[in-house]
Amino acid sequence: MFLHQITEDDLMKLTDKIFIAGHRGMVGSAILRKLEQAGHTQLISRTSSELDLRNQQDVNDFFQKEKPDYVFLAAAKVGGILANDTFRAEFLYDNLMIQSHIIHSSYLHGVKKLMFLGSSCIYPKLAPQPLKEEYLLTGLLEHTNEPYAIAKIAGIKMCEAYRAQYGCNFISVMPTNLYGPNDNYDLQKSHVLPALIRKFHEGKKNNIPSVVLWGTGNPRREFLHVDDLAEACVFLMKTYDEAGFLNIGRGEDIPIKELALLIKKIVGYEGEITHDTQKPDGTPRKLMDVSKLTQAGWKASISLEEGIAQVYEGLKDKEWY
Repeated sequence: MFLHQITEDDLMKLTDKIFIAGHRGMVGSAILRKLEQAGHTQLISRTSSELDLRNQQDVNDFFQKEKPDYVFLAAAKVGGILANDTFRAEFLYDNLMIQSHIIHSSYLHGVKKLMFLGSSCIYPKLAPQPLKEEYLLTGLLEHTNEPYAIAKIAGIKMCEAYRAQYGCNFISVMPTNLYGPNDNYDLQKSHVLPALIRKFHEGKKNNIPSVVLWGTGNPRREFLHVDDLAEACVFLMKTYDEAGFLNIGRGEDIPIKELALLIKKIVGYEGEITHDTQKPDGTPRKLMDVSKLTQAGWKASISLEEGIAQVYEGLKDKEWY
């Protein structure tokens, strides 16, 4: 399956310098935690105020000074449907600049290996389910997040091109819907799972008799705990060495109404669930095909119920929104 046999020289050593771009986001912070737990001692990070990744000269100077051996490219401008559709130019420009500068500087300064993290929104809006890697660029994208998706597709193709032309060991992974520590619970910007946790938590705390679920609740979605994603990323950074990108997910999905019942139970909310069917359902199904990931030797280990319970246990007594 691999382009060349993985040797000891290819594996990340505990003393190798590793740059985690986007270390304060949900994904980057999970990768940072995973590497710290594994005993890595040379972890490099910069906040956006310390290093503007949209500035080519600043990024090049940073790589010149730090000379990282490995790069996890988890930095991105992200947001929900409204933000994606409203700030279309920013989502396209910022993400193209961030990833282009990091990928190019990684090439210029001899990074041993880079992992680019994308998103499942790269797939065509009407692609067959489950989503296989080969469905990329086979149809039109969802309009609302098209700029973000195009930037992510450009990142995949840039990694492939630098591998083909320069021999760079750059790989790409596409995570499914994620949840976990450092998620966004702003009801105007958050995704469905954190939004439901907040709604049920507030409902319980304030004795609200019912919680409103947008749409029919029939669409099916896949969810992966971000700690599982981080484990997969570190595993693939050490073992995977192919030009094509890989989906990362559980390979299982759940109807939104069942997700709501599960979160209701975990939170301990005793009121009713009502449906606002004036709100859109969105895509009927979004499930990743993870057969290539399984073949590469990795499977998710955190069940959805266990993962949500862990997340809520860490939140319920804190100010988190």
